[in-house]
Amino acid sequence: MKKLVLGVSIAALTVTGAAYAQNEMRPRGDSDGNGVISRDEAQASAASMFARMDVNGDGVINPDDREARRAQMFDRIDTDNDGSISRDEFEAMRGHHGMRGERGERGDRMGRKAHNRGGHAFKMMRMADANNDGAISQAEFTAAAMTRFETADANNDGQVTKEERQAARKAMREQWRERRSDRAN
Repeated sequence: MKKLVLGVSIAALTVTGAAYAQNEMRPRGDSDGNGVISRDEAQASAASMFARMDVNGDGVINPDDREARRAQMFDRIDTDNDGSISRDEFEAMRGHHGMRGERGERGDRMGRKAHNRGGHAFKMMRMADANNDGAISQAEFTAAAMTRFETADANNDGQVTKEERQAARKAMREQWRERRSDRAN
């Protein structure tokens, strides 16, 4: 069972890392490909992402959706449908998703950065749960996305440029580091 959980966890982090790398080339939500994200593009991207994350279509993102996503990912990796992931299936998944990175402390190839991105994504999801009910409605999800958009839109022109995205990402990293430092003290 531990191997199953570890395999699914590694696969989830791999997909997160691949998505992050892809976003660096073309930002998520830039539907017209001009390198700038408009307010309308950000709203459309949030709606699309919510629809993908609400796996069971019940109008909220909650632990049931997380389990359903894990099951879907496992099923994609378990190509022979025998209920376990063989080394060959795992290796095929790694090659398909371009999994790279230096060996971590446990000897895996995930690398620390991909692991940390997954943790930050989870923190962002918790922050979106405005009423703290353990589920994120589409309204909460969209409001959180638009708050991030408005924070990144430094000149308030309704568009987020590459430079504004980079500055917002840097500011967020600094906030996370400060919080981590405060907790350590």
